[in-house]
Amino acid sequence: MPTYDYLCAACGHRFEEFQSMSAKALRKCPACKKSKLDRLIGAGAGVIFKGSGFYQTDYRPSSYTADAKKDDSSPAPAPAGGCAPTCGTPNAPAGCSMPKTKAKE
Repeated sequence: MPTYDYLCAACGHRFEEFQSMSAKALRKCPACKKSKLDRLIGAGAGVIFKGSGFYQTDYRPSSYTADAKKDDSSPAPAPAGGCAPTCGTPNAPAGCSMPKTKAKE
């Protein structure tokens, strides 16, 4: 159930009221007893996560985790680019085993 903010136009009393969404707005001010209450438009409540958090993976089926374990057991593919972005160029790091290519003219 949400909390609504109210402001009395007669006396300026401002308060919060815990009501269900289907409940009618209050009209009578608890301070001055006049029927001049206005329900204020608020930004709404922020979401508060408690505990360790909520993750996309929390609600995945068990078949997903089983498939992920199968993928982890497969051997890793060989690196295609070498040990650095400049491998195979004249600017390759010392000790690079990738053959150097000629620069394009």
